Amino acid sequence: MNPKFIIILACLFSVLWGQSLRVGFWNVENLFDLEDDPTTRDEEFALGGRKNVTQEIYDLKLKNCSYVLADLNADVLGLCEVENYFVLDELNDAFTGRDYKIIHYDSPDSRGIDNALLYDPNVFNVLSSTPIQNMLPDGNLTRDILYVKGEYAGYTLHIFVNHWPSNYGGKKKAIPKRRSTARLLANEVAKLLSEDPDADILLMGDFNEDPTDDNVRILKSVNMTSMMASMMGQRKVGTYVYKGVDYFMDQIIISDGLNDDKGLIAGKAQILDKPFYRQQEGDYAHYPFRFWAGNKLLGGYSDHLAVYVEILKVSE
Repeated sequence: MNPKFIIILACLFSVLWGQSLRVGFWNVENLFDLEDDPTTRDEEFALGGRKNVTQEIYDLKLKNCSYVLADLNADVLGLCEVENYFVLDELNDAFTGRDYKIIHYDSPDSRGIDNALLYDPNVFNVLSSTPIQNMLPDGNLTRDILYVKGEYAGYTLHIFVNHWPSNYGGKKKAIPKRRSTARLLANEVAKLLSEDPDADILLMGDFNEDPTDDNVRILKSVNMTSMMASMMGQRKVGTYVYKGVDYFMDQIIISDGLNDDKGLIAGKAQILDKPFYRQQEGDYAHYPFRFWAGNKLLGGYSDHLAVYVEILKVSE
């Protein structure tokens, strides 16, 4: 049967019976606590730092983040740019819609930012998790890739949460770092596929590249497909804006196993794109309404929009 037809049927059933797993991802833009960790470069967000953060500003950041979590209403949610378990626990308390369980590991990133996964244990059963250390070609370490193996509707789902190296310091220097990261991730996916060619694998994250860029395309070598590729070229559509241009830095990428007609199948990926998540006026109209612009407090949400997808069980 045509997989697209299967997706349509599965989506219809999920609407009728509410049976689907909503998986989301969001770069929260620098969710730091107020303490200065002497081992990381987090001092600008600490009390007395150059951003002049106060308890009230920190509380506003948590409050605004909780609005996005409420809008997403995800059963499983990957996050990046979080400093530690403490801020995740605070965010979980600020968002009263669900009581998530938290998966987090401190990574060796110089700024102290990590990846994390929040999940509703009433819907998704976590079987195991581990951080995958990412050593770059220059010998430096960056944030880990977070791997989580879980179960939904009796089927195993493999999730990798990513935050690939940014262009900070220059794109020319950043591309080899992302190439190394892409190869590391592709190797991890290949291991799973060698054990189960039909494995249901979902990669999510801020890849700091578009679906058509060379390093993301490395993942096609292990039969991974970006769900954002079909959105490219549409006017005013994207998850990130730089110099007036829309980009799809934030992606959901799936294996062939999530695009067949058995077990679990992925519906259409979506961007959480509502007017109040973008600036509406001025020189930066249409840009995501971020919380910080340099050291200036804008009081928005993030410089990235969130993405999500429904994972559906297909009757066999």
